[in-house]
Amino acid sequence: MMRILLFLATNLAVVIVASITLRLLGVEPYLNANGLNMNSLLIFCFVIGMAGSLVSLFISKWMAKRSTRAKVIEQPSNATEQWLLDTVGELARDAGIQMPEVAIFPAQQSNAFATGWNKNDALVAVSAGLLERMRPEEIRAVLAHEIGHVANGDMVTLALIQGVLNTFVMFFARIVAQLVDSFLRRDDEGGGLGFFGYMAVVIVAEIVFGLVASIIVAWFSRFREYRADAAGAKLAGSGAMINALGRLKAETQMPDQMPDTLTAFAITTGQTRKLMERLFSSHPPLDDRIRALKESAYRE
Repeated sequence: MMRILLFLATNLAVVIVASITLRLLGVEPYLNANGLNMNSLLIFCFVIGMAGSLVSLFISKWMAKRSTRAKVIEQPSNATEQWLLDTVGELARDAGIQMPEVAIFPAQQSNAFATGWNKNDALVAVSAGLLERMRPEEIRAVLAHEIGHVANGDMVTLALIQGVLNTFVMFFARIVAQLVDSFLRRDDEGGGLGFFGYMAVVIVAEIVFGLVASIIVAWFSRFREYRADAAGAKLAGSGAMINALGRLKAETQMPDQMPDTLTAFAITTGQTRKLMERLFSSHPPLDDRIRALKESAYRE
């Protein structure tokens, strides 16, 4: 029920923001009796496409806390929580960012994630299972990886890339629908797709173009995992980062309890070997990440 409410709230916010922005810009309808107005169509798609990504970015911390049931450490209640705050604070200072919120979420799988709309207003969360089973130096490496995401501005960059791709998915889907409509139209008086047919073609085209866009987003997500691993190795040491990834690899058979909306910001999503899975995966295989760290340490 909560996911449905979050979905509806996000989409309502997008519609409101997009409607106000388009009205202020004085944008004309992109579809009229003369066909498509390309300028209006591009503006319309850009506003809608970017609005969805930016709204999601701005409410990302709130959504993350709600969906994972993460408990932010306001006042440490035990030595583990105090150590967690101190460690994140130290890593944040070394990375040159402000102290993020620190939280623990109830999951038995060893995992962690970072999110937030900018690097000085972020959230770093770890699972209860990670705290129970990993050694302190490994936990520190995982935290350093997440701090690396924050310091690199990965959440903002990913949102902007997703917004641009959303724009072009919507733009080209409507061009395809208009081309199909023009092809089927017999004369100026009738024929063509009609409203429902037009929208059906738009939806099918958006699905097709959306799959291509997802491959691009997944590629960037995998690229930034390597960067975050490198940042984690710099902050916590290559050996600790490699050991932490090795421990995560040993636990990949455990059920993944991370919500779908946060998998791109988690430290792991398990092992992926099939070609199609690798194309759409937000994380590289752990073996590849460990190999990259070892090669980097060897070169140094």
